[in-house]
Amino acid sequence: MDNQTFKYTVLLMEGLKIAPQYNHLAFIFLMIAYIFITVFNIGILVQILADKSLHEPMHILFCNLPINDVMGATVLVPLLLKDILTDPSMRYITYVECVFQAFFTHLYGTAAHTILMISLSIRLSHCRSVIQNHYCDNASIFKLSCENVVINNVYGLTFTVVLFSSSMGSVFITYFRIAMICIKSKNKATNRKAIKTCSTHLTVYLIMLISGLITITLHRFSEIPEGRKISAILFFVIPSSLNPIIYGLQAKEIRQKVFKYFTINNSM
Repeated sequence: MDNQTFKYTVLLMEGLKIAPQYNHLAFIFLMIAYIFITVFNIGILVQILADKSLHEPMHILFCNLPINDVMGATVLVPLLLKDILTDPSMRYITYVECVFQAFFTHLYGTAAHTILMISLSIRLSHCRSVIQNHYCDNASIFKLSCENVVINNVYGLTFTVVLFSSSMGSVFITYFRIAMICIKSKNKATNRKAIKTCSTHLTVYLIMLISGLITITLHRFSEIPEGRKISAILFFVIPSSLNPIIYGLQAKEIRQKVFKYFTINNSM
């Protein structure tokens, strides 16, 4: 390694380019979204852990969603809120903090391959000091380098294709099987319940899939930076806000416990 390997230990975050008159509006929107995500996801998690009658495989599986959603929102939103109220010329972040944020960003999206993706990035020297994004992710870090980043791009794009192909394939197979069961079933109530659950889940999945694909694609095109940033925010905020409603409150046992809790509190 030469003297240029860690030329900049403090980086400037480009951040969101919001007109000054809309700064407080954006801050309030993101703050409300973060509070909603945190309160509802942690609430469902605590409800499941505290009530022994909910200690079943399906409900334990639900615990993974709120933990991941809160982690994803916490990685992005607090720093973004701070940057919104900070002068663009003063939005600094250390290189170490940037690497940690990138790690947890990819952990949120694709935990199994995060370590390999970030090892590929921190091996690079960096000769630039501006993060061309509003948060740190793998692509933002390797753009700091003046070295050849073909390996990073090839691995990132290959993994993305494999990830999204397997994900979309699994969803297609699952929905196809559900559709076949609904067609064969003559129980209209069961079919309505299946359609209701699947339609809401599919909506959230498509939002996350489309915003994720747009973010990854636009990282390769520098002409539309703000579109990439907005799609990334949607990827973190929208699914994390809707998951506790769709997966938590639509589960009959959890919904009954939550409503019972609020009913008791109101009567007191």
